[in-house]
Amino acid sequence: MVTALTVLKRHLYKYQGHVSAACVLGGTDVHGPHLYCVHPHGSTQRLPYTTMGSGSLAAMAVFEARYTEDLEEQAAKDLVRDAIRAGIFNDLGSGSNVDVTVIRNDGTTTRNRGYQNAAGDAATYKAKYQRPKKLDLPKGTTIIMEETFRPHKAVSVAPAAMEVA
Repeated sequence: MVTALTVLKRHLYKYQGHVSAACVLGGTDVHGPHLYCVHPHGSTQRLPYTTMGSGSLAAMAVFEARYTEDLEEQAAKDLVRDAIRAGIFNDLGSGSNVDVTVIRNDGTTTRNRGYQNAAGDAATYKAKYQRPKKLDLPKGTTIIMEETFRPHKAVSVAPAAMEVA
């Protein structure tokens, strides 16, 4: 893990963020499981859970609400699935597929490509959350959240002094 992390962070640092790769690196070695957040400019953080990318704020909110140290494998997969779905539904650039890879301490991995297609489940997901009634407007209207009037104060500007030589 340390070697993979070092190679990745040195490459990103060399290009000073111009590679634009925000990565999550995970795996196990003789010291146990590791999860690293690798920023585009090469800095890293070792964390118990992390998110990166355009949907990461919504995904992190799910992790912060539900993560515990003693999660069983299926509960951990459900947590990751829900975090990725939150990122998908709260960001236009995150796609629609949920892929989950489980890396175990014994060296075995299970890669689940297409673990879930979130786009087919969007109506069920959105039905869980009530939209405020004041946001249900007829088509073609614009909501005014607040209206205030502040008169413009006239500012006098003194003419610049001219120096005659």
